[in-house]
Amino acid sequence: MKERYVRAMAVLHRLCMVIAGGCLVVITLIIPWGVFRRYVLNDAASWPEPVAVLLMIWFSFMSAAICYRENLHIGVAILPNALTGTARIVLGFLVEACMILISLFMLYYGINLVATTWHQVIAELPFISTGVAYLPVPLGGAIVALFVIERVWTGRFFEQPSDSSISAVTTQ
Repeated sequence: MKERYVRAMAVLHRLCMVIAGGCLVVITLIIPWGVFRRYVLNDAASWPEPVAVLLMIWFSFMSAAICYRENLHIGVAILPNALTGTARIVLGFLVEACMILISLFMLYYGINLVATTWHQVIAELPFISTGVAYLPVPLGGAIVALFVIERVWTGRFFEQPSDSSISAVTTQ
């Protein structure tokens, strides 16, 4: 059962990477297009900037979930490194309890925010709901909560990022 859950979280992790990567690719295509239209064609388009902001929001929340699962967030490891045995495990549970509370906060209030803004539209993109811009908040909270459950279930507290994670690329 645990192995299936970890595999499911690996699939979810990969999906977050695909979404974040796709957002980044689209952003890098539409921003130069907007600049080209404005300064070369002298015909400014109104849509590239709001679309880039919308995609950046999605990119940020999906990337935050990826970084949490891969232990890439900034953390102060002085206390966990000073502890061993039961004290270290208790601290791990405390840290993950705080993370699950934050994730559930994002999920609950994010759903309320999306519901409140769903019938409003983005001015430059009248066919897109403002709720779509806020949808990554509860979605990111739910994904991180699932990753917290995985970490608690597997007991992998305070692990160093693995060599196979994206951290190996970013630290070189």
